[in-house]
Amino acid sequence: MQNLTRNTVSLAALACLLAPAISQANDYSTETPTQAYGAVAAKPATALSAFKTDELKESNVWGRIRSGYAIPDIDNALVSKHVTWYSTRPDHIARTSARASRYMFHIVQELEKRNMPTELALLPIIESAFNPQAYSSANASGMWQFVPGTGKDYNLKQNMFKDERRGVLASTDAALSYLQKLYGMFGDWQLALAAYNWGEGNVQKAIKKNQSLGKPTDFESLAELMPAETRNYVPKLQAVKNIIANPAQYGVALPAIDNQAYFTTVDKTSDIDLTIAAQLAELSIDEFKALNPQFNRPVITGGEQTKILLPKENAAKFTTNLATWGNKLSTWTTHKITGAKESIASLASRFGTTPDVIRQANNIPARSGVKAGSTILVPKISTSSNTDIAEHIVDNAVLALEAERTVRAGKRSSRNEPMSGAQKLKARAANAVAEIKSRVTGKRAKTMVAEPKTRKRAG
Repeated sequence: MQNLTRNTVSLAALACLLAPAISQANDYSTETPTQAYGAVAAKPATALSAFKTDELKESNVWGRIRSGYAIPDIDNALVSKHVTWYSTRPDHIARTSARASRYMFHIVQELEKRNMPTELALLPIIESAFNPQAYSSANASGMWQFVPGTGKDYNLKQNMFKDERRGVLASTDAALSYLQKLYGMFGDWQLALAAYNWGEGNVQKAIKKNQSLGKPTDFESLAELMPAETRNYVPKLQAVKNIIANPAQYGVALPAIDNQAYFTTVDKTSDIDLTIAAQLAELSIDEFKALNPQFNRPVITGGEQTKILLPKENAAKFTTNLATWGNKLSTWTTHKITGAKESIASLASRFGTTPDVIRQANNIPARSGVKAGSTILVPKISTSSNTDIAEHIVDNAVLALEAERTVRAGKRSSRNEPMSGAQKLKARAANAVAEIKSRVTGKRAKTMVAEPKTRKRAG
């Protein structure tokens, strides 16, 4: 396989940018390690100067990314394997490119500001297929796949109302800061990438082991000590780099991504329902969520501290429509559960809605109830119609679930709960009466109440 990466772009390759295609990654399970902020520069100043000049000439982000490649190449069997995988899945490439088109310009801009290699903009293809809602079995979330602990280390808020691991601006800033810190630790981008996937502590241990054996400590020399996921991680990125560098060589057609900002930030002054925000921006709910995936609930809280992202033309529509909006911006408030008597059904009745609406707004599964001390969203009533949700509630609200307690025909359901002593006595009495009736009539009563079996204790 030829290594076609740095700063060389043929006219044929550029022509391919006008066709359709990129993908959705099946494997976005990456557990990211935890550490605090640190930063080190990456790309030589001379390369950056040339890049800045070329930047003005590029009409397509793919070409702009190629111009800034700066991570040394690798060429091995794993790279070839992953080139084959990606290049033979045009549907995957198409879906990924469609999602990337919203975010790629912003990521490249941020990489430029930090003098970082621009091929790092391709990393979300490996991590999440540019799906900001991606969630892995290791609890990693978002486009850059942050686990909760690392997210906290990089000040990504995670509460009932939002998870900034999915936020476009916050997660990108955190990911690039983390990668810079890792490069500062290892002085090598391939090892920094391995540490992003495997954890810096594990990479350090592998380095020390090879040093003690007198072996090299570059990525390929350490690969045999790494788990399979990490061993494939850098080759996957190299494979994508190769395809982006010369898509025609691999029979891949890349859809053009304009070299201009896709979105802009919009200030909001108070709580606003997600559906109302999308309506004012004249966007579909899906498109609105694609740019604002961090919001977990149907209301966007946070006042002026929280911004929303909108395509430029829709931002203008949002401002115009907001100025003439004559209705409430938010129809939700919070309620704290005080005791077991507050069931989903009773709350729905109290706040003039249905149990399904409350469950959907709070992501409460069927047959689950809410424990005392939990905070849930409920529809606003007249006394709270003009009040935003307080900041301390947003930051500290918790939702704890339990098996739902139900009441049927005046009797307490026994689902998931043992019978009390009084209930057992009633059951025995009912069985006794039924047994007497059966003896008198010569047949067993059809409505006999069966006492549940109890487990015998050993001894």
